[in-house]
This record gives sequence, C-alpha cells and structure tokens, in this order.
Amino acid sequence: MTGLIIKALIGALMVVAIGILSKTRNYYIAGLLPLFPTFALIAHYIVGTERSIDALRTTIVFGLWAVIPYLVYLISLYFFIGGMKLPYALFSAVVCWSLAAWLLISLWTRFHA
Repeated sequence: MTGLIIKALIGALMVVAIGILSKTRNYYIAGLLPLFPTFALIAHYIVGTERSIDALRTTIVFGLWAVIPYLVYLISLYFFIGGMKLPYALFSAVVCWSLAAWLLISLWTRFHA
C-alpha cells in the first residue's frame, strides 16, 4: 500500500511541475517532463525484481519501440492544432496514439510470442 501511495505522489509531483513550468518563460520545457522516466523506472524495477533479467531486457527493447506511438501522437497533434479546436485536436491525437500503440502491440505479439 505504501508503494502505491509513493507512486501516486510521484505522479502528482510531475503534474505540479508541469503546471509550474508551463507558466514560465521556458514553458516548452513542460513538454520534456512527461518524458522523464518516472513510470519506466517503476516498471523496470518491478519487472527486474519480479521477473528475470531477460524479461527486463525484453521490456527495455519494447520500450524503445514504444516511442513510435508517442511520435505519432506529437506529429498528428502538430498538424491537428492547425485546423481543429484544441480539445478535438488532443482527442484526435490520442486516437492516433491508440491506433499506433495497438499496431505496435499486435506486431510485437506476432513476432515475439
């Protein structure tokens, strides 16, 4: 239970930090914080302690490929904000991320099962 509370506090601190940075002169740095490996550290620790080193290596390699859906999200959002209201652009970019993530998982399970 304590671990869950610590994870929630880390997530909350990241949200606060993003909010603070978005109001500064260097607001664009707020786009870097979501890429801080907060959840990756947690996932890698859990997999590394509960599974084998090979499983951790597989998780790391999958994480490298997982950058692709995020790139799809960013690229699609960049273009969507030119012609849509922000909430619709964000929603559409999340749909693009979801499709890219689904495709990644489908291909991964097909070739690494």
